[in-house]
Amino acid sequence: MIIKSLVLNNFRVFRGVHEIDLEPRKANSFQTKAAPIVLFGGLNGAGKTSILTAVRVALYGRTAFGRGLSSADYQGQLDALIHKGVDLSEGKTSIELLFTHSQNGMENEYRVIRSWKRGHKDKLLLVQDGKELSNMSHDQCQSFLNELVPTGISELFFFDGEKIAELAEDESGEVLQTAVRRLLGIDVVERLRNDLAIYLKRHDVSAMPDSIKSQVEKLEKEHQEAAQKADLATSKVTRSREKVDRIDAEIHKVEQELSARGGAWAKSREQEQQRQMELEGERKELEKALRSEMDGSLPLALAPKAMAKLLEQLETEKALKQKLTFQKELDSFLTQLKAKTVDSTIVNAARALAAEQAEELDTSKIQLDLSDREYNQLQAQVTAIAKGSFERFDAARKRLVEVGEQIAELSINISRAPEEEQIQGQLAQLKELNAKRAKVLLEHQAQTEAAKKQYRVAIDLARKVQRLHEKHKVASNAESSVVNARKTQAMLSQFTESLTEIRVKQLELAFIKSYQKLARKEDLQLSARINTDTFDVELIDEHKRVINRKALSAGEKQIYAISILEALAKTSGKNLPIIIDTPLGRLDSKHRDKLIEHYFPEASHQVIILSTDTEIDETYFGDGYLKDDISHAFEIQFDAATKSSKLREGYFWQHDNGAAVGAN
Repeated sequence: MIIKSLVLNNFRVFRGVHEIDLEPRKANSFQTKAAPIVLFGGLNGAGKTSILTAVRVALYGRTAFGRGLSSADYQGQLDALIHKGVDLSEGKTSIELLFTHSQNGMENEYRVIRSWKRGHKDKLLLVQDGKELSNMSHDQCQSFLNELVPTGISELFFFDGEKIAELAEDESGEVLQTAVRRLLGIDVVERLRNDLAIYLKRHDVSAMPDSIKSQVEKLEKEHQEAAQKADLATSKVTRSREKVDRIDAEIHKVEQELSARGGAWAKSREQEQQRQMELEGERKELEKALRSEMDGSLPLALAPKAMAKLLEQLETEKALKQKLTFQKELDSFLTQLKAKTVDSTIVNAARALAAEQAEELDTSKIQLDLSDREYNQLQAQVTAIAKGSFERFDAARKRLVEVGEQIAELSINISRAPEEEQIQGQLAQLKELNAKRAKVLLEHQAQTEAAKKQYRVAIDLARKVQRLHEKHKVASNAESSVVNARKTQAMLSQFTESLTEIRVKQLELAFIKSYQKLARKEDLQLSARINTDTFDVELIDEHKRVINRKALSAGEKQIYAISILEALAKTSGKNLPIIIDTPLGRLDSKHRDKLIEHYFPEASHQVIILSTDTEIDETYFGDGYLKDDISHAFEIQFDAATKSSKLREGYFWQHDNGAAVGAN
């Protein structure tokens, strides 16, 4: 399948008619085949997602918005897609999708035109090879499209990069199980088994005795009534949920109005005033502590060089004074020794030597003349007490700055807060809405429980019917048709198991190949295992341990999910285009490089990428990356004056000289 063109008429942000050429072209004259990538660039809100939405709505109609959507809800969704720009009141829109599709070896061209007016049901026109299929009704056209491009695979080929991580977070395996069954054809076998079960049940009923048949008919009637009641109860649950959602929307609107008027500041005003008082008290204590330190030993810590010189001077004086004291004591000793000695020659020689040494002592160096006690006190203050004082002073000073900044910030916040009477209306409305929401939520919970109860009744009746069938199987089961049906049913059961096992093994290998291609170097040792019962994918590290997927980062989850999608696409063998919206938003630079180099150019024969300027940027757009893989590109430009967008061929910094795509 190749999507050749998309025509939008008054669709979402696109005013008027815009015809977009999507068929891949050759990027340069040296290429032998068309480059696969068609690139759309646009800032947030410009209309990138509108392209993806348009393709899905054109192909799938109601199911593009999810399963189980009521007609009224579908109409509301369609009305919301009509352009609401300036000076436009037509109230109608249309989407036209042109694509080729090969089936049974033959290629056909299809044109799908889906149009609607505000408040009116959509119309669907299908043209095959230029011939309108006018003999088909709306529902028949939709069924035909569903056969061409099954609805079950749309989210696997046309997806939003921001949402696919949900696939990684689905621990139940339900999402993957559904995808595998639909893509690989296992669901067709399941339908055949169910059809055979219905055939056998009908055969059993026709051969039952009248008494048993009447019991079965009664139970089946009761089951049908219970199922209808359960469906009705489910509808009530849906409506009550919608009420809750509407009230939530009103609450959000009021909260926004309240926030716009400063309500967010008003809510915290009292706490901030209390906090401001506490900080003011702390500031006074800090200032008191600073003054106390300044009155003590702190000044000694503010001049470390001067204090070091002072201590050096005092050490010198101390040593000099010790020598002078020694001279005095020695002179006294020699005088006493001379008086008691007959030969004073030695004493005189010692006295002369001591006199020479005394002359070398410079008493002028003693300037401060502190006592040993005073010196020890000063030394303790400089080396220990002053240091501790400075640390306390510095901590208090820094905290004082922080407190001052917090007080200033709180003052600004308090000044922003409006007086309570100014927002009294919004507060009262918010209180009323919250009370209303609580009441409706209780109703919703009660209706949910009632619906569950009714479903349990229906399921119990269905089991009773089944038990009667099992209990009263008749001898006519020996008929060849019944025997063949039972054999076929058993064979299909074995076939389903074998097919599932084979396909899951293929899927495992394809997933590992894709994951190792897209993951970072440190993740290359990982392998995978898929449970054939639950279809849950387990990542296995090099030590054969299962990795908890909850521990994966947002980017890792996206790589994981993209690997699953690529593996499913490769295993299914379906040749469909890929459309990716916001592909790189959650990824780091390494993962981005991997995706750019190994996924986009190889994902499919046609890859439509809807990107912002920060995802596929000038580097990725240029040589060495995607240049030769990009067929052509468009920039979506939003005009705030008309509240509409237009497309211009080219990409942000690079345009041709042509006019914008489409015309208003």
